Amino acid sequence: MTRRGTLIVRLAAAGAAAGVLVAGITVPAVGGAGLGFKSAAAMADLRPIELPEPPLPEVSVMLDARGKEIARFYDEYREVVGLDKVSDVMKKAIIAIEDFRFYQHGGIDLEGTARALAKNLQSGEVSQGGSSITQQYVKQVLVNSADTEAELEAALEPSYARKLRELRYALGVEEKYTKDQILEKYLNIAYFGASVYGVEAAAKRFFGVRASRLTLPQAATLAGAVQDPNATDPNRGREHRARLLKRRDVVLNRMAELGVITEAQAAAAKATKLGYKGTKLPGGCEVSKYPYFCIYVRQEIANDPAFGKTADARLRALNGGGLTIKTTLDPTMQAAADRAVKKHVRASDAPVAAEALVEPGTGAIRAMAASRPYGRSKARHEISYNVVADARHGGGTGFQAGSTFKTFTLITALKQGMKTDDGLTAGAGYRAPGYAAFKNCAGESVGDPRHTVTNDEGSPGWKTLRTGTWGSVNTFFMELEQRVGLCETVETATSLGIRRADGRALREYETFTLGINEMDPVTVAAAYAAIAARGRYCAPMAITRITGRDGEATAYRPDCRKALEPAIADATADVLSGVFTKGTMRGVGGIGRDAAGKTGTTDGYAAAWFAGFTPDLAAAVSIGDPRGSQGHKLTGVTIGGRYYGAVDGAALPGPIWKDTMIGALKGVPPTRFTPIDRDRFAGCSRDCRTEPEPREDQGDDAGQDVFADPADLD
Repeated sequence: MTRRGTLIVRLAAAGAAAGVLVAGITVPAVGGAGLGFKSAAAMADLRPIELPEPPLPEVSVMLDARGKEIARFYDEYREVVGLDKVSDVMKKAIIAIEDFRFYQHGGIDLEGTARALAKNLQSGEVSQGGSSITQQYVKQVLVNSADTEAELEAALEPSYARKLRELRYALGVEEKYTKDQILEKYLNIAYFGASVYGVEAAAKRFFGVRASRLTLPQAATLAGAVQDPNATDPNRGREHRARLLKRRDVVLNRMAELGVITEAQAAAAKATKLGYKGTKLPGGCEVSKYPYFCIYVRQEIANDPAFGKTADARLRALNGGGLTIKTTLDPTMQAAADRAVKKHVRASDAPVAAEALVEPGTGAIRAMAASRPYGRSKARHEISYNVVADARHGGGTGFQAGSTFKTFTLITALKQGMKTDDGLTAGAGYRAPGYAAFKNCAGESVGDPRHTVTNDEGSPGWKTLRTGTWGSVNTFFMELEQRVGLCETVETATSLGIRRADGRALREYETFTLGINEMDPVTVAAAYAAIAARGRYCAPMAITRITGRDGEATAYRPDCRKALEPAIADATADVLSGVFTKGTMRGVGGIGRDAAGKTGTTDGYAAAWFAGFTPDLAAAVSIGDPRGSQGHKLTGVTIGGRYYGAVDGAALPGPIWKDTMIGALKGVPPTRFTPIDRDRFAGCSRDCRTEPEPREDQGDDAGQDVFADPADLD
């Protein structure tokens, strides 16, 4: 006998036992008109009690900014519908096979239970349900409410006390709801097999139709499945489908026996094939078109205490809360990023390119793209973590950001009153004049006079804030950081949201300006977006609205603050715009509208970056080898079918950024940068010097950034 059959027999036994307990007090009728029994109050209290009914687990849906579905999340795939959205034949089929006196009896149908027991014993199989639909609903609620194995065992415990408690709950349900309401609840909670819960999801999964469109044979199939859904799960093979077909015919015979349908209708329905379609269930981030953005949003919810006190509670809220999550993803911008990344870097390439697009003034993440698909298949060159984001959002340790960090030293100099043509003399090599030349924000001396920073191809000499930035001269920025202060530079960076991808404290060493900290594209893009927004930093934002199953919506607004004085941001943009015309990106060129940015190449070409912005959009691109960038550097590599002796910021990240921005901003009217305050920042504050224009053959970052391992600077 099946486990379900065993439960039916036990329930019948409990009902029979209750029926013979007589002690002189009358208990309300529970079996319909004229059907009642007496019980000793001390032994079998059958007064109705209210059943705790937590909301049914429902699918949560993630949408892009235009309302198109990105992904679905669920532990139980269920779509709750009203009874008016269920075909009449489905209602008749489930009542016929599970509880044909449903509309006549109370919460407990002792007559029906006894009849079903006798019928099943006679036939040698479970052909009729023994519990009422109300009792089955109670059982499902108690099982669904169990959060632990112990609670589940208690819900299934084969004890007299549990049975009596369930009977009392059933009586309470009958008092609280109409019969139609109970049937609706039952059809929405029931498991039908094939990983679907509720009649709507089952209709779509089994037959590719809504529950309102079910035909007689389809309805009979689903009605038959609820008795033992694991044994008749059509997804599990031919034998299971054969059992389901046999069970369907049992339902059809029962419907004909009860006069719900004619014998001819039953025969015609039995002559049809099973017709199982196995409609594919929507998936989560792993099968989403936008997996990296999807993972970012999923982790936002997992990290937010508003969705539960613990990580498990938050996961349950996402996977069963029936949430509709509206996000910031722009499909046009995402498509532009995807095209640009895949144009230059192939999934089969060892290095991985990653890009994030962030909107200035809101922090809205508009796109997250990578050159490899997300997953765990080596054959498909998939990557198993969110390479575009930090560890908090499912990412890894990131890649050193290289010379993109020089921008923070530039900003610090402007904050301290330097003008764009103020400068200093940069040597061919830089060595700290003493251990106390640099102090971190804890006041500790971190300068190391034993270590020399060099410019492999850069020319030494007088450099201004403009020309030093355009040429990305390492020794210039070391001298500049020494002048403006290491801690002050770190504070500028953190005010713009800079934090390490792995979540650890920033490494505050003298080579901070050369980008020794591992970063992710989302964080870097958000920092540069603040410059575009004239100093207004907005934390990266992926969710705009979450609507609960009850229709109540919570709007999420940008989390912004003033990080820079607008005039300083304007001056920074003015300097960085020259990178496209007179600096490391001049070989790549601009995008036909106001734009500014900074290339970045790390020590020995371990990784390469470009971060840039227009007034309307910011983006950051990284490329590095996920096997370990220090052990697998970007030298002597073939990427995108092209051989590179060495990959710097202008070689691949720059072109990816350019192609992305042209596509993402197509149709968007150009916005101009606010002009620099020339009285405050143009020219120089003391004596002005001139120098030759950078050479045409001068590479990114004056060759490359060269700096020591931070461990050597302790």
